[in-house]
Amino acid sequence: MDRDWMRNRLISFDETAKQYWSVRHAQDPGDMERRWLFEAEPTVTKILSMLGLHTDETVVLSTDDWGGLAINLDPVQRGIGVLADMEDWATRLAPESPTLLADQMHPWVWDAARTLWESAHYRAAVHAAATSINAHLQNKLSRRDLSDAKLVQEALSDKAPEPNKPRLRIPGDQSDPGIQTRQRGALQLGQGAYFALRNPAAHETGELSEQEALEQLATFSVVARFIDQCQVVTSA
Repeated sequence: MDRDWMRNRLISFDETAKQYWSVRHAQDPGDMERRWLFEAEPTVTKILSMLGLHTDETVVLSTDDWGGLAINLDPVQRGIGVLADMEDWATRLAPESPTLLADQMHPWVWDAARTLWESAHYRAAVHAAATSINAHLQNKLSRRDLSDAKLVQEALSDKAPEPNKPRLRIPGDQSDPGIQTRQRGALQLGQGAYFALRNPAAHETGELSEQEALEQLATFSVVARFIDQCQVVTSA
């Protein structure tokens, strides 16, 4: 919908109608204005219909008993007002929506990403967050032999811990199906974040949009919270 074009057509009709009345009062027949108004009226009616301001009973242009034009500018002027404010309606009258606060994300994520984010390096900010989580996970498990998705796989595996291969466990009764489901979910979420988000951030070119990058940071923040809350279990 070309709102500017629609509004300009209504303004032109409004101005020409007022000009027609002006010359009629000056004993000028206003033939040029009369012809233009008749030519413009179908388009004006169509615009008003699209705006919900025209019904079968609405008559914008007709002839009066003296052979002049009877012009109903009320819907035209309302249409001009609607089109002028329609963009504001979309932003200022929209329902309140929740706001995602970046500085309330897990500190492993936001502390690593903040400086890059402030300079609008959004892809690099996502990569820095992923790298930070990897470093914290390595420290938590005392492992340097693995990183990223492979490290997450080993850390959150439901296999029993082995020598030099500690595991992370969601806190709670490990026999509880709900805890087991969360364990599997944390594993899949973590791997997915590294495969789908970290790898492109590291190897692809082109900048992310601010919104897309914020969503990706939020995903890594969830991963970080799972890892941070997990308990380390080691082999006997």
